Amino acid sequence: MAAMTGQDAVTAAATEVPLPLLAGLPPVLAPDARLVVLGSFPGVASLQAGAYYAHPRNQFWSILSAIWGIDLVAADDAQRRHMLMARRVGLWDVYAHCRRPGSLDSAIRDAQPNDLGALRRSAPGLCAIAHNGATSARAADVARALGVSVHVLPSTSPAHASWSFERKRVAWAEAFRAAGVA
Repeated sequence: MAAMTGQDAVTAAATEVPLPLLAGLPPVLAPDARLVVLGSFPGVASLQAGAYYAHPRNQFWSILSAIWGIDLVAADDAQRRHMLMARRVGLWDVYAHCRRPGSLDSAIRDAQPNDLGALRRSAPGLCAIAHNGATSARAADVARALGVSVHVLPSTSPAHASWSFERKRVAWAEAFRAAGVA
């Protein structure tokens, strides 16, 4: 097979179909929330399920199960949302929309941020934001501007395997204790 010339490559790139603009999930947030966990943008499994952290290898629900001593892994989405709100924890993402093939944060393009100021208006007692991973943490200055404590936590994604489960659990538990939701 012959190599593409420069013009052939330009023509091929120009005829590629652009990725669709994906819409994130709505926040899980009760008016009395004290802590909101911010991810970057839902992965493919979460978007397909319409539920946060739906990939079976994501450690989010396992970590919260360990912190709270309840089984959120076996729970359905409605039960998980109920348990979060009962414990005054919310969930949302930094980005409202983006283009991305697959689920890796490094592939996010054309990201449009969520209005993080809405968190303060919707939950006036909010005292902390926990960023789930480095991509979410890029919005830490926006979160600090809300006048809350900001915690940058290790990602629960299966792509972030450099920390052990126990090390992640300890970091997450510390942030949850500081916000009074452990």
